Amino acid sequence: MKILIADDHALFRDGLALRLEQLVPDAVILQAAGYGQIFKLIKDDNTIDMVILDVEMQDMPWLESLKEIKRILPQAALIVVSNSEDSRTIRTILAAGVKGYIPKRSDIKVFNNALKLVLDGGTYVPPLLIDSAPINNLSGKSSGIKTLTTRQSQVLDLIAQGKSNKQIAYDMGVSESTVKLHINALLRSLHVSNRTQAVITAQKLGIL
Repeated sequence: MKILIADDHALFRDGLALRLEQLVPDAVILQAAGYGQIFKLIKDDNTIDMVILDVEMQDMPWLESLKEIKRILPQAALIVVSNSEDSRTIRTILAAGVKGYIPKRSDIKVFNNALKLVLDGGTYVPPLLIDSAPINNLSGKSSGIKTLTTRQSQVLDLIAQGKSNKQIAYDMGVSESTVKLHINALLRSLHVSNRTQAVITAQKLGIL
């Protein structure tokens, strides 16, 4: 997997590269300090799988640049990591085909979970947008979040610790098939489709 990090601060690029090496050990990581370098790299190599960038780089207009990146790399997942927390700007960025917007002030746990969500094929929406629109609207559901059962809460906590179904079954003293039933019920209650989304949603709702 090839990942391109673009930010005009070298220390941030290096720090994010180290984090990505832990999340995706086999990744080839490239770096760019501006849009100009991005376009040079992606025109020479159209096999890049993910681009993580700060839209506030000053050498080119960001919206036009995002659209051009998507045109050149239609298969690549784009993630924006930036300081702006203006909801209108973030909605415009997500509407441009970006798979996630991660505010730079996010803590490491949220940051890592957001990256995992996008790597799993999902889309990360920051909490500030969820605060301004019901979570059920963002997930396409008409009903609100249900209260979690004790077992679902226990499963959620173990999922957040990164444990597999087999490990969860051992800790809870139940079979793996029972764990799967609890996980499916948990996903339905949170209106999400996978484990990573469940953890991120639970954090946003303050239940984890």
